[in-house]
Amino acid sequence: MTPTEHESAYRKNQVASPVFGLLFFVILLVGGAYTFFHIHQDIGHEPAMASVVPYIMLILALLIALGFEFVNGFHDTANAVATVIYSRSLKPHWAVIWSGLWNFVGVMASSGGVAFTVVSLLPIELVLSVGSNIGFAMVFALLLSAILWNLATWYFGIPNSSSHTLIGSIIGVGLMNQILAGNDRVSGVDWSQAIKVFEGLVFSPIAGFFLASVFMVALRYLVRLPALYKSPEGDKPPHWTIRSLLIFTCMGVSFSHGSNDGQKGMGLIMLILIGTVPTAYALNGVGSYSEKELFVRQVGVVEHILNRVDQGLVPFSPQLARDNVTDAIQSGKIDANTLSSVHVLLKNAQSMILTRDGNVSILQAGGGNFRNDLYLINQILPSLQNSSSFSGEEKKQIEGLRKLSLKATQFIPRWVKVSVALALALGTMVGWKRIVITVGERIGKSHLTYGQGAVAETVAMGLIQAADRFHLPISTTHAVTSAVAGTMVANGSGLQWSTIKMLAMAWVLTLPAAITLSGFLFWLLRVIFV
Repeated sequence: MTPTEHESAYRKNQVASPVFGLLFFVILLVGGAYTFFHIHQDIGHEPAMASVVPYIMLILALLIALGFEFVNGFHDTANAVATVIYSRSLKPHWAVIWSGLWNFVGVMASSGGVAFTVVSLLPIELVLSVGSNIGFAMVFALLLSAILWNLATWYFGIPNSSSHTLIGSIIGVGLMNQILAGNDRVSGVDWSQAIKVFEGLVFSPIAGFFLASVFMVALRYLVRLPALYKSPEGDKPPHWTIRSLLIFTCMGVSFSHGSNDGQKGMGLIMLILIGTVPTAYALNGVGSYSEKELFVRQVGVVEHILNRVDQGLVPFSPQLARDNVTDAIQSGKIDANTLSSVHVLLKNAQSMILTRDGNVSILQAGGGNFRNDLYLINQILPSLQNSSSFSGEEKKQIEGLRKLSLKATQFIPRWVKVSVALALALGTMVGWKRIVITVGERIGKSHLTYGQGAVAETVAMGLIQAADRFHLPISTTHAVTSAVAGTMVANGSGLQWSTIKMLAMAWVLTLPAAITLSGFLFWLLRVIFV
């Protein structure tokens, strides 16, 4: 059977099940009801807004953010099920359910570190104003551009990276924000963070290719099992031992994907929630007695350190202190005014916690300033730690304060994780076919063997877990497809260069396309909203 005939037969056998469709809508309805219930419960203590417009914007922004994760399921999650479906180890519907389950577990087990790494790429002045019209313009622009590019590449069966697309969209918003401002008082793109993220995006496909090549050679040398190196034959499933291996690797990639990729949407959803309903979502337990006591004590220690370094601390007003710290973050330059301003923000935060009882009371009294003050403190403290003005012990104390303030501001409610996990799973349920065909038949000149599938997914799983440990967003698509290519070369199968060129073109074009599209949308939405 030729590859084209094999592909046509494969497509013909993948008929949608009415039960599967019913399951899709049940999950959609239950997930939607669950999300709505928790939002309603969380904002019960929120002061009544004079207009329903903020609530409409909140719902719209959440739908778009979850839509991004839904489309993410077309690409990255589909790669997780590609080998187990293509090898006939599981029927497509069961494979998608199995993958969705472990995506769910991975999302729920995630630390949230990747989510806030992505958020840190955004211009600081846009993060601080996320609840305003310009903030909504930013969120809508970067999410819509990522969704549009992902849909376009999915339509042509190109395994594109959602991570790559989202990073490009964030850069596009940052660049356009800088162009529109026309001065030096905006941060544009945080290139130090962007380069750190780029390193992960560039390293993962290279590492995936070479590691998979080496592991494939080692597997053939160590495991002399002919059945492991055969391609699927018709609809016949492999031996149960091989099936078990591929089901396990699918589980590992799905879990890893959920723990890393699922976080990208979480960070943006948290920005939306914090900006729209701050008293419900801006803080995480900083009003509890133990947190309050520890935070106040650590602030006192750092204040003493700042007094030692600069005896001439100037008592700036809180707003001027915020402006000074924002300028220091944007420029990367620390001076005496910065130290004085950080001191003012710390004193202000300390006073607010001592005189107020609970998160709602603190935020109602300080508006959005308290959360923003902690965010500014979080952003500036690493620069203080790098300063030669402080001793090693003093830097440890500064780091201790930063951990406490991060704990108070960098959190993700359980319902957000559940909603993102369900969006990923639903996306996989409707969009897996195109990507499975590409991974199984169009990367190598021969069809994917069972051993190649197992090696590719094992390597991808390891790369994603390593990236998650360092809070780096990487692409499941890049990891899986490059690993499949590596196994093809190691197996002597050769590569279909037309597909490789298509993948490379998508990799190269994604950044400029996403940057251009998000920059244009940000400009357009600013005109509409502002």
